[in-house]
Amino acid sequence: MSHLHLPRSLLDTDLYKLTMQQAVLRHFPNTRVSYKFTLRDKTAVFTQLAFRVFQETVDHFDQLVLTETEQAWLKQTCPYFSTEYLSYLRDYRFKPAEQVHIEFVPYATDGETGTIEIDIAGPWAETILWEVPLMACLSEIYFQYVATDWNYDGQQALAYEKGKALLQADCVFSEFGIRRRRSFEAQDIVVEALVQASKDIPSKGKLSGTSNVHLAHKYDLTPIGTIAHEWFMGVAALRGYKNANSVAMDLWENVYHDSLLIALTDTFSSQVFFESFASDRERAVRWQGVRQDSGDPFVFGARAKAVWQSLGIEPSKKMIIYSDALDVEKALRLKEQANELELNVSFGIGTFFTNDFRKTENEEKSSALNMVIKISSVDGLPCVKISDDLNKNTGTLETIQLVKKIYNLPS
Repeated sequence: MSHLHLPRSLLDTDLYKLTMQQAVLRHFPNTRVSYKFTLRDKTAVFTQLAFRVFQETVDHFDQLVLTETEQAWLKQTCPYFSTEYLSYLRDYRFKPAEQVHIEFVPYATDGETGTIEIDIAGPWAETILWEVPLMACLSEIYFQYVATDWNYDGQQALAYEKGKALLQADCVFSEFGIRRRRSFEAQDIVVEALVQASKDIPSKGKLSGTSNVHLAHKYDLTPIGTIAHEWFMGVAALRGYKNANSVAMDLWENVYHDSLLIALTDTFSSQVFFESFASDRERAVRWQGVRQDSGDPFVFGARAKAVWQSLGIEPSKKMIIYSDALDVEKALRLKEQANELELNVSFGIGTFFTNDFRKTENEEKSSALNMVIKISSVDGLPCVKISDDLNKNTGTLETIQLVKKIYNLPS
C-alpha cells in the first residue's frame, strides 16, 4: 500500500471542519447532506492510473483513527471541544463505500485521459470531514502521476523568506494551505520553515499557527480556524434565508460561548452580512472579529471599521482576518492600510505557501489545481453561496435568483 496517499492522521485536516462537526452534532444530528466537487481548472487532465490510485486511496480512508495521544492533546489545546465530542471523534470512521462515489470520465480521443467526478452524500455530522483530506489527496496524486515536472528544491528557503518578509512587516499570519497543497511533504516543509523564521526574526507580528490540526500537534502550534461558508449555507437552507446570517451566528454562539467567534462575511454577500451584523449591537460586541474571503479586501477594512463605529464599538479592539488568495505582497499592502486605519488584522495564507512551485524544465509556474468541494444540499434542500466575487457563486441558478430576490441583490 506504499503507493497510497492517505492523510497522515485523522487530524490532517482543517480545524474548522472539526469545530463545525461539533456544532452540527449539537444542532443538526440527523440532517443528511450532499457535496459537489468542481474542478474549475478545465485544462487539468487526469489519467486512468491517477484515478485508480485516488480510488484505492479513498477506499482506505476507513483506516484513519484518532489516537489516544491526539485525543489528549486536543483536550488540552482546544478546550472548546466537549468530552462528548472528543469521544465521538475517537470512535469516528470514514465510510468510503457508503458516502463517496468517484467516477472517471474519459475524453473520447484516447480513453486514457479524462476528468474526475466526485459525489459525497450521507449524514452531515459524518460527511463533513471528507472535503479537506479528499482534495489534499487528489492534489497530491495529480502532482505525482500527471503533472510531474517539479521538485522540492528550494522550498524550505522560499517559505522561510516569505515568513521573514511577513514578520519584518510585523504581520500576524497563519498557514491555511492544506486543501490545495502540492503534497503533505510540501506543507510539512512550509510549516517547519515558518516556525524557524518565527524563532529567528524579532517582530511585533507572529506566526499564529496553522489550520492543519495534525501539523499544529507536530510543531506545537495553535490550530487555527473557526467557521466556513458551509455552516451559513446549511443553516440558511434549513432555517430560511431572511435572517440566515443572524441565525447561523446565534446557533454557533450557542456552542462556542466565548471563543471561535470570528464571523465569515461573504456567504450571501458582505452587504447582506453587515446589515444583519449591525442589527444586534450586543452580538457584535461579543464576536471577536470578521473574516474577509472574497471581493476587494482593500474596500473591506474601511467598511468593517465603519460598521463597528456605527455601533459605538472601538474597531481596534476587534480583528479582521484576510484569507482570500493572499500572497506576501498583497498581505503587506493590506497591513500598511490597516496601520493607517488603526485596524487589528491577521492573514490566513494558503495555496501561496503550500503550492508555490516552478516547472523544472522552463521555470514557468506549475499551477495548483483550482478545485472546490461545496455543500450542495441539506435534507434535499439546495444550498447556495452568493459570493462577493460574481464568478464564485455556487448552487442552482433558480435558488440563487430566489435568494438574491429575498436579499434585494442585483440579479
